[in-house]
Amino acid sequence: MKSQKFSQETDEKIIDKFQDYSYGWKSSKDLGQNAEIGVNKQIVKKISAAKKEPKWMLDIRLEALEQFFAMPMPKWGANLSDFDYNKFKYFVRPLENQANRWEDLPDDILETYEKLGVPESERKALVSGVAAQYESEVVYQSIQKDLADKGVIFLDTDTAIKKYPELFRKYFGKVIASNDNKFSALNTACWSGGSFVYIPEGVHVDIPLQAYFRLNTQNLGQFERTLIIADASSYVHYIEGCTAPIYTSDSLHTGVVEIIVEENARVRYTTIQNWSNNVYNLVTQRALVKKNAVMEWVDGNIGSKTTMKYPTCILAGENARGETLSLSFASGVQQQDTGAKMIHLAPRTSSSIISKSVSRQGGRTSYRGKVRIDSGAVGSKSTVLCDALLVDSVSRTDTYPHNDIQEEDVSLGHEATVSKVGEEQLFYLMSRGLSEQEARAMIVRGFIEPIARQLPMEYALELNRLIDLQMTNSVG
Repeated sequence: MKSQKFSQETDEKIIDKFQDYSYGWKSSKDLGQNAEIGVNKQIVKKISAAKKEPKWMLDIRLEALEQFFAMPMPKWGANLSDFDYNKFKYFVRPLENQANRWEDLPDDILETYEKLGVPESERKALVSGVAAQYESEVVYQSIQKDLADKGVIFLDTDTAIKKYPELFRKYFGKVIASNDNKFSALNTACWSGGSFVYIPEGVHVDIPLQAYFRLNTQNLGQFERTLIIADASSYVHYIEGCTAPIYTSDSLHTGVVEIIVEENARVRYTTIQNWSNNVYNLVTQRALVKKNAVMEWVDGNIGSKTTMKYPTCILAGENARGETLSLSFASGVQQQDTGAKMIHLAPRTSSSIISKSVSRQGGRTSYRGKVRIDSGAVGSKSTVLCDALLVDSVSRTDTYPHNDIQEEDVSLGHEATVSKVGEEQLFYLMSRGLSEQEARAMIVRGFIEPIARQLPMEYALELNRLIDLQMTNSVG
């Protein structure tokens, strides 16, 4: 990966380079101006005290902090040689109380979400519930009344621990332990915000729930914690989006997503991640999938400086199914180290991983995946398809598959391809009146079409727009 050193002399040039990034503006109000930098026991205790949490949660936080300090930095994956966890701010409270209406938010926060179009999605009934996180906490949350009447719970995680403590404690940290990896430990110690979703047995939420995460403070770390429980024979589609302003110093996003998919249930989790190019995006996402259940990850990674993210399905019940559709786009200084993991523990489970990546202008993408089929998981099937597109000769793509097969009666297929934008393709499209830039963008849109096809129409249009902006140097 090419590194970029920031200095006072180059700050202005860097801002000029990135100034056209669509979501790079920032609120003029610096809520985190006086926030402490670095993480220690005192910071963790302050976070817990500010939220008036039960003692058992503080105990979990402090234990996780010790685990974080004890665990080494990963030696694999993206280049984290410049990462310093002590240069970030770990908690910035945007409001004393969550707003009940968009109009109740302070003007600067409301203006941010109006620009992002989040309230408009709610007004047009494109979503059945909205959560908006700003800095370290959710500032607005709503759900349609008919879903609430059916027992659907859609709350920010900070509120859920108070309103549903037994349910919360039953599932928190059960799919992703705090010591799973260094960054899950950091999240468990410092988590704040995120969504808590419970779908009762037999209830189908036909219109997606949406969460939007926004970083505004310079050098802030955002550590949302999302917990989704889909009870037997239920269905929900949860969509999250992420953006941040552009600064000349780094910010950090370390989220944890835990999902429990009970028997015959189905969950789809969609991410359209468009962090600015100064954000470390180090995320742990995992689902426990029971008998006859289905878990679908649709994972779009457009922005960030460095991403490490590998959505995982633990196929724990007979006939459970897991699917991941992954898209990574790396340009310039970006490194996208993404992929998926499928763990087959039960008979006749099935999984599918489709990974597509685009690299341009020196960007680097990597597919890092794992398929494990345990002894006894007879009749299980898994297919992996990795397609990489290099837009030029200075970019890079890598594939790191890991297959661990401990059962004979299984089927596993793995295919990987790397292609370049060809001169003949460009010539053909340009002969039809397209500029070279437009022709390259059209080729990329066609390449990612299998991912866009899986999104609701409005989100597919947004994804294509983001790709067009990337291809015209307007993002990052």
